[in-house]
Amino acid sequence: MNIVDFKKQFPLFNHPSNQHLAYFDNAASTQKPEVVLKTMDEFYRTTYANVHRGVYSLAEEATRLFEEARTLTAEYLTAPGPANIVFTRNATAALNVVAQSYSRTLKPGDEVVLTEMEHHANLVPWQQAAKQNKLVIKYLPITIEGRLDEAAWQNIITPKTKAISLTAMSNVLGTIPDLFKIIKLGHQVGARIFIDAAQGLPHKRLNVKELGCDALIFTAHKMFGPSGLGGFYSTTELLNLLPPFEYGGHMINEVDWYDSTWAEPPTKFEAGTPPLAEVIGWGAALRFCLSLDWAEVENHEKQLTDYGLRLLTQIKGLRLIGPAESINRGPVFAFTLAGVHPHDLGTILDSLHIAVRSGHHCAQPLHRKFGINATTRASLTIYNTKEELDRLAQGIIQARSKLS
Repeated sequence: MNIVDFKKQFPLFNHPSNQHLAYFDNAASTQKPEVVLKTMDEFYRTTYANVHRGVYSLAEEATRLFEEARTLTAEYLTAPGPANIVFTRNATAALNVVAQSYSRTLKPGDEVVLTEMEHHANLVPWQQAAKQNKLVIKYLPITIEGRLDEAAWQNIITPKTKAISLTAMSNVLGTIPDLFKIIKLGHQVGARIFIDAAQGLPHKRLNVKELGCDALIFTAHKMFGPSGLGGFYSTTELLNLLPPFEYGGHMINEVDWYDSTWAEPPTKFEAGTPPLAEVIGWGAALRFCLSLDWAEVENHEKQLTDYGLRLLTQIKGLRLIGPAESINRGPVFAFTLAGVHPHDLGTILDSLHIAVRSGHHCAQPLHRKFGINATTRASLTIYNTKEELDRLAQGIIQARSKLS
């Protein structure tokens, strides 16, 4: 992959003020290729109309583009069809729909299993749903290296387990759990399996047919698409079982003065006017992703992960949080630097045109498990390079000499 030519497809990097930028905050959000920006701009300029209800040609064309993105999503995930794809405003909203709706089908005392490395988006919704429905939450522990402790699974995943919800890749540790093994074990005890793929899907195409999960959550803005759009895949059986989470226009079948009935999935989960341009921009992002050679992408990112691990672990005073080997690990590096606050480090790196994230990364319990409040995180994607990692390492050493 010619990264220099590839990067030219992203206007932000071609702007004079950003030509020396090493952007390492991809776990928070990725940059957008020209094709996505152009598609959204063209929609607003030439084709904008609300979808699904208008019978005039402009609305019908907008609806066609909108539903084409749903079909592309199903194709990308190898889902049975577009009716298995629900759009929401982001992955957090999708996880709230899943947690709230599914929890309402359970009874008090039923158990929900999460992992200790979950993002708040996959933790807080289940916490609240458990409180409301008197459920019990249990956690699959992680080892000091940052991998799931498989020895503990048999004692935690039991016939009382009705839901297992876990990340496809930790946004702090970079850890990629064995989804096939967990899904198999969960289904053996009758549990539903929900995969938060907001972090994992940008680095590897996931096939829901092969995985056999009950639902998989995605987001557009971490996959070169716009912010304000996410959603989830789910099986037809589960979509029919789940009650709606939000109510109003579009998601109804019939409304009377004192009661209403719901439309068929996925419509019953999509109340109100949807994020029109965002969905259509997501369609352009999916075409962009479908055009990539994913074997080449995964090889490039593995090389970056190996290289980054070697560089960072050689820096004096740097403590890497997460696996020290690239096996089942993505290109996410969260670390502390002795004597240097993560925010101070982030500020110095910014002065060197290196963008990293500082804080708890929406994973406070995980940070506390490692005895720290915050880390600095460098998260990479396909447009990053080894040369940028060299600059990161040099910047860390420079900051250490100034601040420690």
